[in-house]
Amino acid sequence: MPDLAALVPTLVALAILVALTVGVLGTSRTPSYFSPALAILRGAAQLAAISLVLGGIITSPLWVGAALLVMFTVAAVTAARRLAWSWPRFAVVAATMAAGILVTLAVVFGTGAVEFAPRYVLAVGGIVTGNAMTIATLAGRRFHEAVLEQWDQVEGWLALGATPRQATLAQARQAVHSALIPSTDQTKTTGLVTLPGAFVGAIFGGASPLEAGRFQVVVLASIMAAGSITAVALIRSLRNVKVRPRPL
Repeated sequence: MPDLAALVPTLVALAILVALTVGVLGTSRTPSYFSPALAILRGAAQLAAISLVLGGIITSPLWVGAALLVMFTVAAVTAARRLAWSWPRFAVVAATMAAGILVTLAVVFGTGAVEFAPRYVLAVGGIVTGNAMTIATLAGRRFHEAVLEQWDQVEGWLALGATPRQATLAQARQAVHSALIPSTDQTKTTGLVTLPGAFVGAIFGGASPLEAGRFQVVVLASIMAAGSITAVALIRSLRNVKVRPRPL
């Protein structure tokens, strides 16, 4: 168990940061200004719980697989809820995310770029899954918003005889591009603007800066590959738009 005294500075910092978040957003009258603070508290509780659990399962392939399955399910549900929840929508989101994640992990571990060991499968799998969730959400929402905003253009193409997929081609391409911008910027500025978590974590774990950098490059490439596959596959699945969509 961690020393309680060692946790005090962490708890104080969390309290101040949460207060700052609520204060700044509340003062500016931002809608749902408590949501980011609640997300911080929820994340802290979940990390505390998962840290205790992982200590006992990190060397077990079976339990690591179960943990990744739980992570993936939660990620797919979260993304689907952001795109107007329904079971068919969940199935589409889960399938497209799974395609991106599985292809990427197969390359990473199949080539030997990262050792195929439970702890590394959990680490890389968790990072890739989380980013695939974010990219799926961004791509789906941006496509929906673009079709809604440009419905006159889409409807015009439909009236001229274009198929729904042809009528929404421009919106689909822009949605994929927009969804990948955060990951692209993170990758381009790594080492110049930020030191990513995987890099810092590897160093804290005793790896040399060179080894940590190699691991981080693989992770960044994995995020981009999984995100690209997920975004393209998801938008292709959502492009059969025949009527004006409702706002999310």
